[in-house]
Amino acid sequence: MIEWLIDTFSTLQTLLFESVVQPLAFAWGAGHLLDVAYEGTGWLLIGLLQILILLVFIAPLEKWRPSEPVTDSNGVKVDVFYTLIHRLGLFKLVMFFTFENAVETVFGMLRVHGFPTFHIDSFWPGVSDIAWVSFLLYLVVFDFVHYLIHRGQHQFNRWWALHSLHHSQRQMTLWTDNRNHLLDDVITALILSVVAKLIGVGPGQFIALVVLSQLSESFQHANIRCSFGWLGDRLFVSPRFHRLHHAIGIGHESAGRKTLGGHNFGVLFPWWDMMFRTVDFSNRYDPTGVRDQVEEGREYGQSFWAQQKLGFMRFLGKGTSS
Repeated sequence: MIEWLIDTFSTLQTLLFESVVQPLAFAWGAGHLLDVAYEGTGWLLIGLLQILILLVFIAPLEKWRPSEPVTDSNGVKVDVFYTLIHRLGLFKLVMFFTFENAVETVFGMLRVHGFPTFHIDSFWPGVSDIAWVSFLLYLVVFDFVHYLIHRGQHQFNRWWALHSLHHSQRQMTLWTDNRNHLLDDVITALILSVVAKLIGVGPGQFIALVVLSQLSESFQHANIRCSFGWLGDRLFVSPRFHRLHHAIGIGHESAGRKTLGGHNFGVLFPWWDMMFRTVDFSNRYDPTGVRDQVEEGREYGQSFWAQQKLGFMRFLGKGTSS
């Protein structure tokens, strides 16, 4: 089954590349970048498939059992724009030619000087020979790294100045996951890219890890009144679990204090929140947003560019508190 999916995807990628992307590359004088264009075609195809899944499977669930009525359609449209930038590979393309290319160059130089390449799945005999076991191992490691990144976004004032844009959406939907400041996305993507290099994640595995995380996070942000029950919520992050992370005064503040902190930082699994005591399993569906946005009227921007500008100003410490 897995081999069939891989072969089918490869066929579709080649077809899209040869019929659309390659002719455009030659027409735009970019024939020397065909390798990059082929990889970009893969990300484009993955993004199109993800958007199809969002529309066919998750969108109907939002209409069937919403957490709240949708009243800010313009805000949702901006979130759709964020999603298209990321899921259709535009952000990935810019990263490839800039920061990721620099990371690849550095690691190439380290290998020339004898820096070893670690493969976590090779630490246990036989694990690397079983594809799905190897993938699950990397998935757990990556999810822990995601948890640490997320804790950092809520712990350090300058990083929160960027990440707070994500929390400023008062109308959470399946499109909200990619509503981030671009600088925040660059930092996160760089950390994950470096970790992938350090622990030996293969290109195919990395793509699968990213896609699984993205689809899961889209579902978690969806406007759905849904939990997985007592046991399920302790195994996987549900929309109810993650909505508490976005809840005003709960998700981004320490208990009883208006200071940075919060609850429910897990991306795929709630295990890390349980382990480090940042978990909240309350069966609630609270309003979402940032406290200063609600109580002090702080502006986070209505349009994409306004949000990016204000986020960068907060990062610089201008016109905003921590």
